[in-house]
This record gives sequence, C-alpha cells and structure tokens, in this order.
Amino acid sequence: MGAMNQFVGEFDVTSRLTDRTYHCRFSHMWNGIATRHSDTLDTKFEVDGSGSIVGLSHPGIVQFTTKSGRDISDREASYVAAKYLQEQLEQEDERPLYDVSVEDVVRIIALLGIG
Repeated sequence: MGAMNQFVGEFDVTSRLTDRTYHCRFSHMWNGIATRHSDTLDTKFEVDGSGSIVGLSHPGIVQFTTKSGRDISDREASYVAAKYLQEQLEQEDERPLYDVSVEDVVRIIALLGIG
C-alpha cells in the first residue's frame, strides 16, 4: 500500500479568479466519525503550509460500494479529496475545513473514472 503521503503527489492549483497559485501536499486520512463526530472519511492537506481538511461523505462512499460491488481504496479516496480541493481552490475558496456532499463524492468518483 505504501505511505499515505505518497498517495497523492504534491500539486499546484491556480485560481481562475486571480491567478494565485496554491501549493498542495496530501498529509493523511482518518475516520471523521471518531474525531469530528461526522459521517466522513477525513483527509488532510497542507495548502501553502496551512492545514485543510477535506471530509468525504461516507454515504457517498457507500453508494460507490453498492454500485461497483467493491470498496474504494484509501489511495482512490485521496484522489477524490484532492480533486475536490482543486475545484475549490480554482474558485479561490480557501478554508480549513471542507465537507464534501454525497453528490460531490459520487460525481468526482465518476469524473475520475474510478469504478
């Protein structure tokens, strides 16, 4: 499986609004139920040196499992979270916590061709 920090490589995102470039690095993931009492799989990224949590809706992951007949891997989940973060930063929506909806989890899984 490898170290979690090797799941998603470092990447840059440029804001469509101001051309500001954000440097992002995946840190780790954990179950949000235990730490935030949320029904999420939480992923942490460093964005320009500050922490940002991207919480993937667990019901969205369950929908994927039901439809595909398999679990999403941790590595695949890290790519889903990175794509969502990229979309938000392109709109210059920078914040410490993003809760990703069921619909967005399912949409991004399809967009990335995970199946």
